[in-house]
Amino acid sequence: MDAREKNEVWEWAKSIIIAILLALVIRAFVVEVFMVQGESMLPTLHDRERLIVSKVQLYYRDPQHGEIIVFKATEDRDFIKRVIAVAGDEVRVDRDGVYVNGRLLDEPYIMERAREAYGPVVIPDGAIFVMGDNRNNSMDSRHPSVGFVSLELLKGKAMFVFWPPGSMRLIQHP
Repeated sequence: MDAREKNEVWEWAKSIIIAILLALVIRAFVVEVFMVQGESMLPTLHDRERLIVSKVQLYYRDPQHGEIIVFKATEDRDFIKRVIAVAGDEVRVDRDGVYVNGRLLDEPYIMERAREAYGPVVIPDGAIFVMGDNRNNSMDSRHPSVGFVSLELLKGKAMFVFWPPGSMRLIQHP
């Protein structure tokens, strides 16, 4: 191998290393891809859809009411749910719907109202209360194994569905 060929191989190697490092930095600090597993977010998100989740908002603000977020639920699993209440809010669920601080939420995005009552509970500091849009088929903050979600477990805010191609869309957050 002559000097010109060695130089070309070195240039390719540098380009590949830079591309890999850039991809790792982007994935760690900017955006990540997640796949929806299950039907807890129907009709908003469907099983097996893939979405882009932005991590950027987590650096400068806490999640807001109505946003769809991804969080670490177990060592092996991430959940995708909607933020219903934040620290200091009181939540109550009954057959009429979900009440936050005594006000009935307008929720055009849900599949159906919850059949079981819950609360009232007050969300502690450093946590949020989340629910799936498919209220009767969602393991969310009402379930003892999930409970209040610590802000430290958040991975990002769902922004864009990119797969399957026919379902491509921005995710609307009220």
